[in-house]
Amino acid sequence: MSDCCSTEEQENKKKSKLECPKCEEKCILVSTKTILHHLVEPWTKVLPDERYYFCRNSKCEVVYFSEEQNVITTSEVRTDIGLKNNSENGLICFCFGVDKAEALNNPKAKKFVVKMTKESVCSCDTTNPSGRCCLGDFPKSK
Repeated sequence: MSDCCSTEEQENKKKSKLECPKCEEKCILVSTKTILHHLVEPWTKVLPDERYYFCRNSKCEVVYFSEEQNVITTSEVRTDIGLKNNSENGLICFCFGVDKAEALNNPKAKKFVVKMTKESVCSCDTTNPSGRCCLGDFPKSK
């Protein structure tokens, strides 16, 4: 296939990441379902039929934004987003309540999360604000 032709799949891959309108970092696509589980009073927030992205930059107040630049900030979500929280108490595993300190200091915590993930006991698609598995967010072992 030549470069001048583009399939829908290629278009979707291109749009699976988009720059945050505030910090300009590349951000990942996230489902509306995920967003609704983290909004304060989701019934009051109208989410148009748009694609939304999750910004993981800890210095940026934007949590979600759409291709149309509709923005949802940290003050509009009810979840303390561990990736945006620089304290040791910031959650990184939302399914099982593992924070950064626990992940760093207790190898059993990650082992447990890995086991539960393999057994499909987790629900990262809704509990994790990124809509993704948290295992990539665990700090590297000491």
